Amino acid sequence: MKIIDLSVTISPEIKEPLPTSITYEDHKEGARKMGSKLFNGLPADAFIDGNGPAGEFITVTGHAGTHVDAPWHYFPTCDGKPSRTIEQLPLEWFFSDGVVLDYTNKPDGYSITTNDLKEKLAAINYTLKPFDIVLIRCDADKRIYNEDFVKIHVGVSAEATHWLIDQGIKVMGTDGWGWDIPLYLQAQDYLQNPRPGVIWAAHYVGREKEYCQIEKLANLDQLPPFGFKVACFPAKIKGGSAGWTRAVAIFES
Repeated sequence: MKIIDLSVTISPEIKEPLPTSITYEDHKEGARKMGSKLFNGLPADAFIDGNGPAGEFITVTGHAGTHVDAPWHYFPTCDGKPSRTIEQLPLEWFFSDGVVLDYTNKPDGYSITTNDLKEKLAAINYTLKPFDIVLIRCDADKRIYNEDFVKIHVGVSAEATHWLIDQGIKVMGTDGWGWDIPLYLQAQDYLQNPRPGVIWAAHYVGREKEYCQIEKLANLDQLPPFGFKVACFPAKIKGGSAGWTRAVAIFES
C-alpha cells in the first residue's frame, strides 16, 4: 500500500484572511502546569528532569488548512430542509475512488465550465460514477505562503458544480483557497454590474443540492488521473460549517 498526503499543514504562515495563531508550551512549562492543575499541586521537579507534557493552544477557524465544507456553510437550508452540519454527514461519502482533473494550463481566476469538465474526462478516458471524489488541480498549494494566495486559484462555476452533483458526486475538492473563483474577482464583477449569481455562485448551489467541497488540498501533482482511493474524513465539530481533514490518497498494491 502507498499513501500520499493531500493536506497542507495548519500554520500561521499560510496567508489566510482569518489567520491561525498557535501558542506553544514546552516540556518545562508543561511540568509546571500539569503539576499544579492536574496533580494536586505537585512541583515541576516531580517530573523526570522537570519535563512534563508539551502542548499548544490553537486559535483557528473550521476552514483553516485542508478542510471539508458542510452544506450548512453554504446556506441555512438545502432543498427546503435544514442544511446538515459537518458531524451529521455520512462517513461513506469521504472514502471513495478519486479522480484528478488537471487545470494547471488555465490562468488564475479561470472559471471551469461543464464543457471543461467533459473535455477533461474524455481526455483521460474516464466516466464519473456516483460517489467518486473529484479533485481539481491548479497547483495553488505550491504558492500557499505567497501574500496573494487567496487570489491564485482557478474556480469551478455554478453550472459545473450542478453538473458534478447530477453525476452523483457528493464530495469534490480543490488545491486552491476556495471552490469559487477568487473573491476579489467576484467583488469586481458585482460592483461593475450588480446582479444575482455573481457572489459565491458555486457555493450557493448548496441551497438546492447537497454536497461537500474540500479546500486547500495539496500534492495533486503526485497523483495519476484515477486509480486510487481518497480518504478525507472531517473532524466532528458540533454544529460545524466545516471540519479539518488529513486527506490522503491510497494506492492498493
